[in-house]
Amino acid sequence: MAKPKKTPRPKAQTPKGFADYFGKDVTERAEMLRTIAGVYHRYGFDALESSAVETVEALGKFLPDVDRPNEGVFAWQEEDGDWLALRYDMTAPLARVYAQHRNDLPNPYRRYTMGPVWRNEKPGPGRFRQFYQCDADTVGTASMAADAEICAMLADTLEAVGIQRGDYVIRLNNRKVLNGVMEVAGLSGDDKAVERGIVLRAIDKLDRLGPDGVRALLGAGRKDESGDFTVGAGLGEAEADTVMGFMEARQDTGAGTVKRLRSLVTGSAVGEKGVAELEEIAALLDAGGYGPDRIIIDPSVVRGLGYYTGPVYEAELTFEVTDEKGRPRNFGSVAGGGRYDDLVRRFTGQEVPATGISIGVDRLLAALRATGRSGAEAAGPVVVTVMDRDRMADYQAMVAELRNAGIRAEVYLGNPKNFGNQLKYADKRGSPIAIIEGGDEKERGVVQIKDLILGAKIAETATHEEWKDLPSQYEVPRDQMLAKVREILGQ
Repeated sequence: MAKPKKTPRPKAQTPKGFADYFGKDVTERAEMLRTIAGVYHRYGFDALESSAVETVEALGKFLPDVDRPNEGVFAWQEEDGDWLALRYDMTAPLARVYAQHRNDLPNPYRRYTMGPVWRNEKPGPGRFRQFYQCDADTVGTASMAADAEICAMLADTLEAVGIQRGDYVIRLNNRKVLNGVMEVAGLSGDDKAVERGIVLRAIDKLDRLGPDGVRALLGAGRKDESGDFTVGAGLGEAEADTVMGFMEARQDTGAGTVKRLRSLVTGSAVGEKGVAELEEIAALLDAGGYGPDRIIIDPSVVRGLGYYTGPVYEAELTFEVTDEKGRPRNFGSVAGGGRYDDLVRRFTGQEVPATGISIGVDRLLAALRATGRSGAEAAGPVVVTVMDRDRMADYQAMVAELRNAGIRAEVYLGNPKNFGNQLKYADKRGSPIAIIEGGDEKERGVVQIKDLILGAKIAETATHEEWKDLPSQYEVPRDQMLAKVREILGQ
């Protein structure tokens, strides 16, 4: 009789493009999100949590090269034939929420939201399929003041989380200006929609690919380092020159850039309107004290998603970091957004103006860590060691007393036989204090309180004589345990 085949054990590995986040990572992210939410709230935005799952119809086809429902998004088909998908950003779900609840919402509606999004794309170094976004949007007003406010709020947010002025710049442009340039270049009309999409995505990759890489995408196409080939827009030399001229239109001053852009779109009504909107936003920002040290007009910013219809903006961190090969490079973009006046119309049939910003939470957190500014490392819990298993109730009473006083604490729940292992555990947890009460201490009504942080510092730097004057372990009466712990923790 043949032996039954053993079921192979599953591999304990994270799926490609996904990551596990442990205590410190989660704590730092939560602290940063609280800071961002504070800025958004100060600007008058309300919180919103929408579903992580939407119908594919509601999400729309705004990711690059999406020809099938499950290409670019994680999607599945229900028994009734409907396609559902994990959200790929926070903006498309907002359009559905606003269209569904617009009669109950204030107009304009200002909301912020935070959470994970999912994209079914090729993973790579630093490129994940699940990542956090933090968005703020204003729906229901066509005023350029809404766009100016979003840019100002983004600048305030970056500074609030620890990015110093001078280490970032917010770049502002207008898709209408680019549409005007493409009209002048002969790329308008429905029959040129595919080429326009390729051009938009190519320009959006200028920082990563450089002028030569972008020009290749404007022409026949480009092969990357892995051998993958991206089909280009197929523009001729003259057409490509016009687009490249637009990307190089930035001048030393905002006024100079606007003048150059106006010359490029002469004869295009949509292009001229876009230039006028840029001028208005720049004037509003200047009135609020947000000058070119924080926000500039930059024609190279177009944003990749297809739903932007007007002003677009991107926040770039300008300081240098070292890449995985030891080469210096600028950190790059951590946030982007723009105006999307057509998105809600898909549901209502009526144009509803809207504008907003999305912060790449993981990238911003990585930037703070790279500059040593995250500063949200949480202290581990006070660990109550176990010297006698039969006295677990005593140890639980200690922990309850500490917790009721607002102090993070836990009882060691491993094998208490080896006391050294308990201290090793406390060290691995980053614990500031270990509390010890053996049989002798119990009889005398005292506890030993070990200052693990001071002890580590003494072990690293102090001489023997200094060590004698700086004890890292204290014996105190049991009823004074809480007061001593508070003293050590500086509470």
